Amino acid sequence: MTQDKEENHLIEERRKKLASLKSANMAFPNDFKKKHSAQELKEEFDAFSKGELEKKKAKGIVAGRIMLRRMMGKASFTTIQDFSGRIQLYIRADEISNYDEFKNYDLGDIVGAEGSIFKTNTGELSIHVTKLTLLTKSLRPLPEKHLGLVDTELRYRKRYLDLLTNPESLEVFKTRAELISNIRAFLLADDFIEVETPMMHPIPGGATARPFVTHHNSLNMDLFLRVAPELYLKRLVVGGFEKVFEINRNFRNEGLSTRHNPEFTMLEFYTAYVNSDFQIKFVEKMFKAISKSLPHKTNIFKKAFHKLTMDEAILQFTSLKKKDLKDAKKLNEFCKAEKIKIDVKASLAIIKNEIFEALVEQKLTEPTFITEYPIEVSPLARASNVNPEVAERFELFIDGKEIANGFSELNDPEEQAERFKDQVAKKDSGDNEAMHFDKDYIEALEHGLAPCAGVGIGIDRLTMLITGTESIRDVLLFPQLKNK
Repeated sequence: MTQDKEENHLIEERRKKLASLKSANMAFPNDFKKKHSAQELKEEFDAFSKGELEKKKAKGIVAGRIMLRRMMGKASFTTIQDFSGRIQLYIRADEISNYDEFKNYDLGDIVGAEGSIFKTNTGELSIHVTKLTLLTKSLRPLPEKHLGLVDTELRYRKRYLDLLTNPESLEVFKTRAELISNIRAFLLADDFIEVETPMMHPIPGGATARPFVTHHNSLNMDLFLRVAPELYLKRLVVGGFEKVFEINRNFRNEGLSTRHNPEFTMLEFYTAYVNSDFQIKFVEKMFKAISKSLPHKTNIFKKAFHKLTMDEAILQFTSLKKKDLKDAKKLNEFCKAEKIKIDVKASLAIIKNEIFEALVEQKLTEPTFITEYPIEVSPLARASNVNPEVAERFELFIDGKEIANGFSELNDPEEQAERFKDQVAKKDSGDNEAMHFDKDYIEALEHGLAPCAGVGIGIDRLTMLITGTESIRDVLLFPQLKNK
C-alpha cells in the first residue's frame, strides 16, 4: 500500500470511529475542566521521591494530545502533550469504565485525564488515571513519530504540525513572545506610551521602500499598506507625546530571502529632547536588560558593543585606503572589481554606502553601531552639526544582520520639504522605493516638532539572533509561500 493510500485508509477508519461517537452523542464534549499543565505538575512534584508521593496522595487533572502509547494487555502507559510539555498517564482496565473505548483511541486524539500523581519505578512523574475523557477525535494521523516534520517547506505550510512534532520550533515562538513581552515591559517601565497608528496610509512614507497597494471601496481611494509608522509617530510627538512606541506590522513589496520578508514586525520608539547618541546607549541598555530572562540564553548581548563610522568600517573590512574614499574614480574601479553595481551618476557618498552594504555588513558579527551615514540615504534624519554631509544616524549590526536603525529626527519643516522634493524627483526618474511628498506631515512639522530621536528594531531578525535560526521564515508563524 502506498503512503497516500495508507493515510487515506487510516483517515477513513478514524471517520468511522468519529461517526460512532456522534451516534452515541459522545463526540466533542466541552465540559471538561483542565486544572494543571504538565509543567506545573513537574515543577511541584518532580522533587519528591516515589514513597513521598504515595503519602501525599496528590491529584492531577490534565488535558492534551496523545503522542505515545504502550498497550500491555489490561494496562497502558500513554504520553500526552500540552502547550507546556509532556506527561505520562498510567491507565488500567479495571480502574476506568471506558477502557475498551480507550483502546480504540488514536495518536493525535485529545483527551482529558484525572487521577493520582505518582512516580514509576524508573522515576518518571506520571498520573494514575481514574477518569479518562475523549475530548477531540483526530481524523488525520500525525507525522511519523521518530522523524517528525522534517520537510522545510511543509513545516512552513503546516506550522500547526511543526509545532506539535518539533519541540524546538515551539520554543522559538515561545521565545519570540517572551522577547516582545520583555521589550514592552522595559519601555513601559521607562514611562513610554504604547500606541497604534494606521496600517493603511494615503501616502507611503517613513522609509524608502516599495509599498503594497490596496483599494478602500467606501472611500473609493487607493491606500498603501504601511512601510513604516515613523511619520505618524512623529506627529504624536508634535502632539505632545515625549516617549512613544509601537510594535506592529510593516509591509514592503520587496524580495524574499533568509533575512527579508515583505511582512515583518517592527518596534519603533521616539524620545523627545534626546539625540542619536542617547539612543545608542539606550538600545544597548535595553538589549542587555531584556535578554536576561529569555528562555533561550544568549551571550551575544554580554559582549562589548563597538562603534565605528561607516568610513572606518569600510577601511577596516576592505582593502581601500583612507585617500581612496575621496576618489570617485578609485571607488568606481573598486566596485567594478568587486562586481558591485553602481549607477553611473552615483555620488561619492552613495558609492561608499553601496560598498558598505555589499562587503562590510556581513562581516559585522560582534555588536557594532555604525554611524555617520550619508545624508543622501537618510531623508528623514538630521544632519550632523560637525559634518552636514552625514546624518546623526546609526545602525546596529550583530552577526552580519542589521538589527536596529536610529537617528536624530529632522525637525526643520523647510529642509524636510526640500528633501521630499528630492525624493519625488528620484521617483520620477524611476526609483520605486523613493518617498512621496507628504504635505500633511510638513504641516505637522510647521507646528513644531521637539528635538527628538527615534529607533526602529526588527523583531523578526532579533528573534533569529536570539534563537540561532538561519531563516526569517523560522521565526514567522505563517510565512507567505508560493501557491503550489
